[in-house]
Amino acid sequence: MTLLRDEDLATAFDHASRSYDTLVAANPGYHAHLRRSVRRLGLPGHGEGLRILDLGCGTGASTAALRRVLPGADITAVDASAGMLRRAVTKPWADGVTFVHTPVESFGGAGGEFDAVFAAYLFRNVSDPDAVLAIARDLLKPGGRLGVHEYTLSGRRRDRAVWTLVCRGVVQPAATVLGDGELYRHLWRSVVRFDTADRFSRRVRAAGFEQVRALPLPGWQTGITHTFLARRAQDER
Repeated sequence: MTLLRDEDLATAFDHASRSYDTLVAANPGYHAHLRRSVRRLGLPGHGEGLRILDLGCGTGASTAALRRVLPGADITAVDASAGMLRRAVTKPWADGVTFVHTPVESFGGAGGEFDAVFAAYLFRNVSDPDAVLAIARDLLKPGGRLGVHEYTLSGRRRDRAVWTLVCRGVVQPAATVLGDGELYRHLWRSVVRFDTADRFSRRVRAAGFEQVRALPLPGWQTGITHTFLARRAQDER
């Protein structure tokens, strides 16, 4: 089976949106790990005066993490799935967030507009991750920070085995009952086929970012999920 891409993937997420929050809530530490990745950006204070872009916000778990850690920030959240966004806008924290329904590749923000770009579980699901990294870089102000929260395996066979066990033993059976088995089979496969953490770090550097770091997340996801941090060069104009 090939990976779902573009409109097919957005349609699959539309269908899954009604039960998506329930399934991710079964993942221990899911929301706490997102907040940890936001804190790792190292943005000052509570985000007052900062403009932050949430690329691929889905039902808003990543946006909620940004609001919780940086309540004073001006947040724009973008996603290609109308169904996922319909869920996001109903959340109690959603007031004041600007939601945009568009593929991230088509987002029309002004260049150098944002102090930080955050992307959770996005890059392995786009057709051209290098193009999306280039977009993120262009949207950042000089010195702006990139945070990527992503399933990226360490390269050890053990980590792939744990990921497969969790997906095939727990997530995929539940999703199949809900009628979303195809999407969650895609999500398992998208991780297995995507970059290792080292390779994604090299991809970020090749996109022109500086100070690139990959930090593991704790618990069962150690070696499976990482926070990637980077900056656009300070002296770029």
